[in-house]
Amino acid sequence: MSAFQEYFDESHQLVRDSVRRFVEREILPHVAEWEEAEEFPRELYLKAGAAGILGIGYPEQLGGSHEGDLFAKLAASEELMRCGSGGLVAGLCSLDIGLPPVLKWAKPELRERIVPQVLRGEKIMALAVTEPSGGSDVASLKTRAVRDGDHYRVTGSKTFITSGVRADYYSVAVRTGGDGFGGVSLLLIEKGTPGFSVGRKLKKMGWWASDTAELFFDDCQVPVENLIGVENMGFACIMANFQSERLALAIMANMTAQLALEESLKWAKEREAFGKPIGKFQVLKHRLAEMATQLEVSREFTYRQAAKMDAGKSVIKEISMAKNFATDIADRIVYDAVQMLGGMGYMRESLVERLYRDNRILSIGGGTREVMNEIIAKQMGL
Repeated sequence: MSAFQEYFDESHQLVRDSVRRFVEREILPHVAEWEEAEEFPRELYLKAGAAGILGIGYPEQLGGSHEGDLFAKLAASEELMRCGSGGLVAGLCSLDIGLPPVLKWAKPELRERIVPQVLRGEKIMALAVTEPSGGSDVASLKTRAVRDGDHYRVTGSKTFITSGVRADYYSVAVRTGGDGFGGVSLLLIEKGTPGFSVGRKLKKMGWWASDTAELFFDDCQVPVENLIGVENMGFACIMANFQSERLALAIMANMTAQLALEESLKWAKEREAFGKPIGKFQVLKHRLAEMATQLEVSREFTYRQAAKMDAGKSVIKEISMAKNFATDIADRIVYDAVQMLGGMGYMRESLVERLYRDNRILSIGGGTREVMNEIIAKQMGL
């Protein structure tokens, strides 16, 4: 039984087919142009919302579908990655890191106002945690929110925020208490709030089609009703959110590797050297076999952790392992893919060139490789 048969049923295949058709119709004809432009049209959010893609995994009463079905979400994510642009997927799906805290812990009035708009693609959602002084050390964040009557006054800045330029809503990590993880809270901050401004669009090595921004808060007044969860308990919310984000990044890494492998196989069959297809040479044949083996192991391990998450089990250690393993394997496979294509692999017209660049962020975002190892070691009692 293949991994697909074990983890994905017929309903998941319907999701997969629907998203694949959307990608073929709405994204693939334009993706190269959008990559060069370093953005994709805002209209794509509306189209993805109307197609029901943005709502997968969210409650039906708020405009979603397949609530609680993690593998429906994974099927959709994998098919979106077939567009070949990790940046586009990161931007289009930034709601999946920004919205869950609102869904799970915000007051009902806030949740019912925000969530349906985002799932329809009318509004864009972002998560704002990383600061110029550091990203992975969330407990040391410096953006300060001071209670003043029925408002918080927020001062500080954020950086490397996916969808930061054009988002309408931001789940923002702030310090409402003392030092350390016990003083962190989450606030929903809306674009246009006095004292809140968006800085320059940042230029990146990869993920060109996603917008990434700096955010600035200068005595920004946020209503107390916009507190997400309980004051000074935001760190736990952020950490819970990170588990899903790390799974998503592992899936992105596995799909990046899958696309690179497919391109390598195609090239090995079509490209000739010394009178025969290069795939007939043992050194390349064995390299492709190793690439396929490494990817299969990574994908199976990732799916197993997803199944445990779907069953409500804690996988703090294992999802950190899955993220590290998947990104390590993707590093190797995209490197080998570029090497196999030779000069063509270095050309911007080649998909593997983009995969090579896009892949590099995956072992950094959502907690660096080094932080994952710290988490793993701590779970081992070290």
